[in-house]
Amino acid sequence: MNNDHLPENDLADAVILSVGAELITGEVVDTNTSWLARELETLGIRCRLHVTAPDAVDVVTREISRAAELASLVIVTGGLGPTADDLTRAALAFAAGVELVQDATALASIRAFFQRRGRDMPAENRTQALIPRGGRALRNDCGTAPGVFVKLGSAWCYALPGVPFEMRDMFTRVVRPELAARARGRLLRRRILHCCGMPESRLGDRLADLLRPGRNPAVGTCALTGVIDVRIRADAADEDEARRLLDETEAEVRERLGAVVYGVDDDTLASVVGRLLVARSATLSTAESCTGGLVAKMITDVPGSSRYYLGGGVTYANELKERVVGVEQELLVTHGAVSEPVAKAMAAGARSAFGSDYAVATTGIAGPGGATPGKPVGLVYCAVGTPAGVQVRRATLGDDVPREVVRQRAAYTVLNMLRLVLEQATE
Repeated sequence: MNNDHLPENDLADAVILSVGAELITGEVVDTNTSWLARELETLGIRCRLHVTAPDAVDVVTREISRAAELASLVIVTGGLGPTADDLTRAALAFAAGVELVQDATALASIRAFFQRRGRDMPAENRTQALIPRGGRALRNDCGTAPGVFVKLGSAWCYALPGVPFEMRDMFTRVVRPELAARARGRLLRRRILHCCGMPESRLGDRLADLLRPGRNPAVGTCALTGVIDVRIRADAADEDEARRLLDETEAEVRERLGAVVYGVDDDTLASVVGRLLVARSATLSTAESCTGGLVAKMITDVPGSSRYYLGGGVTYANELKERVVGVEQELLVTHGAVSEPVAKAMAAGARSAFGSDYAVATTGIAGPGGATPGKPVGLVYCAVGTPAGVQVRRATLGDDVPREVVRQRAAYTVLNMLRLVLEQATE
């Protein structure tokens, strides 16, 4: 690595700029920014801003210049192709106040790329070897577009390909080592606590003082479908301090939220349930109506779930509720399919039919139609069958949300019920 290209100051913060009309219109989802932000955080570089710009040289130039004023590091992805709408190189040159010049090494690398594939290099690909004067080309081992490094005042600026696998390779191979050499020497580390069973407003009230701006570790909440994440981010001098800060705040959050916290980082509700079942050498089966197999999918998404999950039935029709899990016709006629007695019978029947220690069942109205007097859209009965009996919960999961949201919330609700049952059983 040539240290002549390194900035004098330490790198502490960054702006990530994504370029492409397809990103602006939503035709393509920008995965580069989230990946880069996580990578930079491991180096102690905090992202201040994410920006998305169209293929317009004046807009890209303006955003690059603004980013260089805001942060010590600017990373641009996209706009390095050979076509007329690939304008990042020109925008970099305008922002730096220099002209574009042909880089002989970059041009030879592009030509070699085509030769390895037995093709002549199209003339338009020569534009990819244009680099702002005083800048540096970054070798692309996966495609034709070289990356670009250029200094903008005191800020570093890297332009990387928009193709995700090309960008990741170039960042890992070239950019990351250079950033590590000049990162500010502090670490940013995060921990995510996953929660289920408490509204976000109430959860926020319990953590109010931890959520205040300027705290270290910083604590924030993020509501997802059926789950709320509590995100803890520590700014530390070393790994030991980071771990201490994260551990202390995690302990405080757990003290305030109790059993609402079900997992950490890569844990899912289904994986936590799976570990609890394995610890008890217990088995599980499912009987689903409104969730249509979603619970079973979540369970079997976990590697090794065959150790405890025996199987289940999507008993959507009343006939199947009777035939597969033994729900009595009288219950269906008297109470209707969406009712506590039917949910209870489904869970008990699944345990019996599949020979499992535990079973979960769901029956409800996912919408948008199907509501009846007293039974609105979003009403779901969730049941957990255990060796000691069946627990049933009546859940109203929203009459103004999409069908898939009701189904997801129902799946999380019944798995969380099972999780709490299993945790109590292991105490």
